[in-house]
Amino acid sequence: MSVRRPLPLVELFRATPAKSSLLTLAPLALAFGQLCNSYVNGVSPAVSIGFAVVMVGFAVVAMGHHAAEYRIRRLEAEHGLDV
Repeated sequence: MSVRRPLPLVELFRATPAKSSLLTLAPLALAFGQLCNSYVNGVSPAVSIGFAVVMVGFAVVAMGHHAAEYRIRRLEAEHGLDV
């Protein structure tokens, strides 16, 4: 019986730094920017908080997909199944 070991984020950032940064830092920066923008311009906080929640959710789902993709590629490389 195999035990699933979660892939550390550090390993993903070392293997694919550009893609990992785009999938985590860019949505978080957009969320923070939108929160600051709504504060400065007096927009309803409900809109900006909703946007921030969606962007954080996107970052979490995208990194999960990226980790699964990396895990599959690593597994294929270990068993010589380069496609």
